[in-house]
Amino acid sequence: MPISTYPLDDPFDLVRTLRPLGRGTGDATMRFGPGRAWHATRTPDGPATLALSTDGAHLTAEAWGPGADRALEGVPELVGLTAGPMRVASHSGLVDQLARRFPGVRLTRSRAVMESLFPAILEQKVTGDAARRAWRGLVARYGEPAPGPPEFRLRVPPPAATLAALPYYAFHPLGVEQRRADTIRRAAARAEWLEAIVELPIEEGYARLTALPGIGPWTAAEVAVRALGDPDAVSVGDFHLPNLVAFALAGEPRADDARMLELLEPWRGERARVIRLLELSGIYPPKYGPRLTPRRIERD
Repeated sequence: MPISTYPLDDPFDLVRTLRPLGRGTGDATMRFGPGRAWHATRTPDGPATLALSTDGAHLTAEAWGPGADRALEGVPELVGLTAGPMRVASHSGLVDQLARRFPGVRLTRSRAVMESLFPAILEQKVTGDAARRAWRGLVARYGEPAPGPPEFRLRVPPPAATLAALPYYAFHPLGVEQRRADTIRRAAARAEWLEAIVELPIEEGYARLTALPGIGPWTAAEVAVRALGDPDAVSVGDFHLPNLVAFALAGEPRADDARMLELLEPWRGERARVIRLLELSGIYPPKYGPRLTPRRIERD
């Protein structure tokens, strides 16, 4: 069981930093506790489990499994230590205040493209609850117990080869229709080609992702901000994000993508950092209209 320790020279918030890698409280690939996080992943060397903890002055990482050494090597990028604190340009009093309020939050660079891509595809054009339920089901059915102490109760995400080999109708019991199922299967079949984007310039990475049918700018940005650590990723096409940005920055309860991008333009190059701070702010635009009641296709 290899262990590494990293000194912390700046404020560091382990849980808020890694939270975007988990998909809801029931995601078996991630667990969190006060100042602690447990993460199951697949590396080129095999599955691995990371146990991370911080005492404020140091970050300690322990790893288990065939991919333990590889996972430990990636810890500084994973938790954003290499990118440094999320300092942003001073164009808004609110954003300045949030940066002071959350000085220890970083952007992740997990390098695990498929582990960000599969759940992002599941999140396309459905409610968050439906997407999280589908991801939990996919991990439970096609993942495997993670290495390390059994009390961690973690599972490793499914291997791409397994998902590529499934017929589209195998996704139906998980509430996933053929369109998203086919996109996952198509991406899984090109997993090696897609995973290689971590070594490409960011523009080429986006181009490769969006070259695959079913992966558009929204999905690519969701992957880039988690797996590539892109500080400028903006999820254009998101149902909620334009309203959050417009309400927080301009007091406008509703907005479209064009208005969101206009408001974020002063921070070009670091827009993902601003968005992350706004997501942590606790600010919510007013809600109008009836709530969506999605159809549960797995019951059909």
